[in-house]
Amino acid sequence: MTRKFLLTGAVGALAIAAVQSAPVAAVTVQDNEQRRADIFEQCPTLVANEFAANRSSRMPMRQYQAAPQPTYAPPPAPPPPRRLAAEEAEADAMAVTGAAIAAMPQTGLTGPQAQPQPQPIPGDIDRERYEDVELNDVVLTAEDPVSTFSVDVDTASYSVVRDYLADGNLPPRDAVRIEEMVNYFDYDYPLPDSRDAPFEASVTVLPNPWNADTQLMHIGVQGYDIPRAERPRANLVFLVDVSGSMGSPDKLPLAISGLQMLVEQLDDDDTVSIVVYAGAAGAILQPTRGSDRHCINAALGMLEAGGSTAGGEGLRLAYNFAREHFDDDAVNRVMLLTDGDFNVGITSDERLEDFVTRERESGVYLSVMGFGRGNYNDALMQTLAQNGNGIAAYIDTEAEARRFFVEEASSALFPIANDVKLQIEFNPDRVAEYRLVGYETRMLNREDFNNDAVDAGEIGSGHSVTAIYEITPPDSPALLNEPLRYGEQAETETEFSDEYGFFRVRYKRPGEDESRLIEFPVTTANEVESLSAAGDDIAFSIAVAGFAQILRGDDYISADAFDLRQAAALAETHIGEDAYGYRAEFVRLARMADRADSQEPLKPGLQGQGR
Repeated sequence: MTRKFLLTGAVGALAIAAVQSAPVAAVTVQDNEQRRADIFEQCPTLVANEFAANRSSRMPMRQYQAAPQPTYAPPPAPPPPRRLAAEEAEADAMAVTGAAIAAMPQTGLTGPQAQPQPQPIPGDIDRERYEDVELNDVVLTAEDPVSTFSVDVDTASYSVVRDYLADGNLPPRDAVRIEEMVNYFDYDYPLPDSRDAPFEASVTVLPNPWNADTQLMHIGVQGYDIPRAERPRANLVFLVDVSGSMGSPDKLPLAISGLQMLVEQLDDDDTVSIVVYAGAAGAILQPTRGSDRHCINAALGMLEAGGSTAGGEGLRLAYNFAREHFDDDAVNRVMLLTDGDFNVGITSDERLEDFVTRERESGVYLSVMGFGRGNYNDALMQTLAQNGNGIAAYIDTEAEARRFFVEEASSALFPIANDVKLQIEFNPDRVAEYRLVGYETRMLNREDFNNDAVDAGEIGSGHSVTAIYEITPPDSPALLNEPLRYGEQAETETEFSDEYGFFRVRYKRPGEDESRLIEFPVTTANEVESLSAAGDDIAFSIAVAGFAQILRGDDYISADAFDLRQAAALAETHIGEDAYGYRAEFVRLARMADRADSQEPLKPGLQGQGR
């Protein structure tokens, strides 16, 4: 299918005028030079550097379009003569030039490592990376009654899984993060009354559809939705990867389209800056008010892909830019749009993690949006977002771009709480064993809960968070741990005999260093007898969690008890309110996964990291 990404604002107007007045071929160089001059005169915050000038002369006629598939591919032309290393380094450094450019620092490396790595032809190598994590184990309550974890509102995993299934393939197991699959959807949990108490938490104990001998403890936390009139100003730095690996239509063109959607959502007093990186990093737009949308769109329209990927240098410059223009009365955020293919400069996940961890102390949030397939570095995206006080998303279609940049714009931009941690102390008289479904990368030590120096997740305006425990009663045949012959029996005071556990939420309000606490018991009053009695939102979220466990190949869910068809049927039964059709889309995906699972050649994802 052909995709076209149209320019908006002043650039779009110029493009339309050019099309209406004459064929593209009739537009002269002088015409383009005049348009370029007009744009820079209208937009003084555009950095008039060589990078901007070279691209702006062509941008009125640019359209991104998927290349047609040829019926016959002629033999490739011989490669051009190899340039000397010094010539390559000079050419790569000129990929981005201008007044605000920070040339890539010397790394101290010599030989091949000192030179930019060549970009693969799209599709010739699958270099996607997903973190290999150990699944949460079943825990014996008598030995470890307290479970602690950080919230996670990321949604990247769902989009990645959808992208694989749309191609008829099952995803890699490590690409499936259950909490991100579940939290992709909106749920109608009870809303908090005011911003002073930004959370309302509800807990439900209900039957387990994949194991009749255990129960589920479903936790729903709903954040306060800031009215538009009350939200703070946004001070944003768009950090855009314009390296060669971003050249395909589902990468840089889709990123530009998404940012143009976001620009239309901004208030007039919000501000946007744009920093780009390829072989080096540079600013192409100084802070520009939302009222000057045509200038922001003009800068976005100049972007083209080419060169290697100095992502670490781009992050450094973007944070420097954000600190230089920091606004105490605004939400200051860097928004990184990339496929994560960092191949020159600082490239190790550990060094980038250390850098972003240090930078979050500045009060600048980091959001990470991943694009494309083949080079997508999911592991790095998660590392940056989790340590940069931000969120991670994966944008695979224009519809997903609209969901994230338009429908979820407020949640993505405006935090209501930082370092949000959840903790449950289980009562061994009612819960002999428990297992947290998902959140493997968000687990915390028990003592971390009260330690305000320990980083945790952020929640944005209107965000909801769902977590699910599988719990086993003391007399259940599903118990996996044999009782200790010489162990002491746990004794609980009778006044707590109706309690499953004690639930706690700890969080910081934006700008504060001291956390606040919400806590309450989970009792038999929280029980319901069936999934239907729990309501559509809870039942649907459980269907998603079951589906994700099957895709991930979890040992704790048997295909004989609950399979992909049953997950699809459960979700369809409890689809509930579905204004944008996302839940109906999930039902279709579950059925597609069932068909892919029945075809052996389409299962490479479940065998490891490959497609």
